[in-house]
Amino acid sequence: MAKTKPGKKDLDSYTIKGTNKVVRAGDCVLMRPSDTDKLPYVARIEKIEADHRNNVKVRVRWYYRPEESIGGRRQFHGVKELFLSDHFDVQSAHTIEGKCTVHSFKNYTKLENVGAEDYFCRFEYKAATGGFTPDRVAVYCKCEMPYNPDDLMVQCEGCKDWLYLAILRP
Repeated sequence: MAKTKPGKKDLDSYTIKGTNKVVRAGDCVLMRPSDTDKLPYVARIEKIEADHRNNVKVRVRWYYRPEESIGGRRQFHGVKELFLSDHFDVQSAHTIEGKCTVHSFKNYTKLENVGAEDYFCRFEYKAATGGFTPDRVAVYCKCEMPYNPDDLMVQCEGCKDWLYLAILRP
C-alpha cells in the first residue's frame, strides 16, 4: 500500500453519504458525473484517505464504457460491458452514488438475474493508446464476432457451431 502524505490518514472504509452502504478499497462504485444527463461513472476504489479537515478522498481506477473508448461501441459489446482502464484519479468521496459489482465475463454469463448494479469486464484498456488486453478473443457464429451476452445463441446439433439466433431467422 502506498504511504500516506503528511496530514492525511488512511481509512479502512467510507459510508456513502445519505445511505448506510459502506465501501472499502477494492469495491466498485458508481460516481456522480458533473453532467446529470450522463450515466454514472464506474470506478474501483484503490485507497480511501482523509485530510486534517476530515475531507475524504478516494483514489480510483476508472472503468470505461465502450462508447468512451477510442474505438467506440462495437456490435459484440454487451450493454453492461466495461473496460478496466489504466486511468487513475483522486475524487471526493461525496461523489460516490452507490456500490456496484463488476463481474468477470465468465461469471457474468452465469448470473441468473442481472441487476441494475451488475456489470462485466473482459478487457483492460490503455486510455492513452486505445489498446486492449487481451487484444483478441474467441469468435463465434458465421459473423465471426466475439460473444455478446445480450444476444441469444444456439448450438447447431449437426456441426456443433454456436450461432446467434438472429442469424438463423429468415
